[in-house]
Amino acid sequence: MIVSVGMDVVLVERFVRALERTPQLADRLFTDGERHTSSGHPRPAESLAARFAAKEAVAKALGAPAGLRWHDCEVVSDAAGRPWLTVSGTVAAAATECGITRWHLSLSHDGGIASAMVVAES
Repeated sequence: MIVSVGMDVVLVERFVRALERTPQLADRLFTDGERHTSSGHPRPAESLAARFAAKEAVAKALGAPAGLRWHDCEVVSDAAGRPWLTVSGTVAAAATECGITRWHLSLSHDGGIASAMVVAES
């Protein structure tokens, strides 16, 4: 059963400017696995922006409770490149409180915009 849905949109250019202004921001927002592809190359800005949108969408699906940690929600990819969410710590606790046991994720980026939609299921 669907518990909630979250969606977020990010302007890629604005996101890139924020990363340039605050060099530590990428480390605060993303795990090493999110910042780099499976081959170890830095992930493109559009892809990072979509991952940021996913984290924001998860927070919205949870009702934006205080105290969520960025690294407790990670966007990972399977062998075919399909994105998945893994949650731990603060995000997992909030999900458990809401009865969420499964996440569905869709990412997109085109025309300078990155977006993500999550569906939370019980």
